[in-house]
Amino acid sequence: MTEPASERPHSPSWAYTLGRIILAPLARALYRPRVEGKGNIPREGAVIFASNHLSVIDSFAIPIAAAPRPVHFLAKSEYFEGSGFGGWLSRTFFTAIGAVSVRRGAGQAAMDALDRQKEILATGAAVALHPEGTRSRDGRLYKGRTGIAYLALETGAPVVPIGLIGTDKVMPVGAKMPSFKERVVVKFGEPLDLSHHGPATSGRARRTATDEIMSAIHALSGQELAGTYNELPAQGAVEKIRRALPHERK
Repeated sequence: MTEPASERPHSPSWAYTLGRIILAPLARALYRPRVEGKGNIPREGAVIFASNHLSVIDSFAIPIAAAPRPVHFLAKSEYFEGSGFGGWLSRTFFTAIGAVSVRRGAGQAAMDALDRQKEILATGAAVALHPEGTRSRDGRLYKGRTGIAYLALETGAPVVPIGLIGTDKVMPVGAKMPSFKERVVVKFGEPLDLSHHGPATSGRARRTATDEIMSAIHALSGQELAGTYNELPAQGAVEKIRRALPHERK
């Protein structure tokens, strides 16, 4: 199935171009983000941005801070599939901020998401991920899932760690509108070459590489370490047993 041109990161649509010209400067003017370590962003070539996750606006803050380097992140397909004016508006907005449609979930859906990111990196573009998975509701930094290490080891792309500070105050969990009183800090760390950990096929290599990424994020964000995965309470006996068994969080 041919991918719509509006979703190809190497072929920017009018909405994406408009977003870079209008939305990004407007957001910088409103929030005045303090950006540190911007010189650590490679000017060209595939790169993976790995960030802590405190707020729904994190995926917007990173592309704004990384400009003029375009950054793409995955967004659930529902944002792109609506009908009528509302569907067009949602599709246009998320395309404008660099989002790429993907169906979320576990199993095959998770592998499809990784494949989608590999396709983006193959074009020499940049992608942004949150290794914790879901956002932290208590402000602590949780263990990273190994999908990001698989992506880095499989593609050879360097990983630039990011520490986000203050996004949870701009848009707290449950808030419907962002605050314009708070200021966001975005810290870019030095690019990480993770190849020394081993091949992407090695579970141990993926785990140690992910831990190196999370350690770099922690050094930038200064968050308290949770020491566990960020998961909602298990529902039902089957899920409790599954989590009790040793397995690798993708």
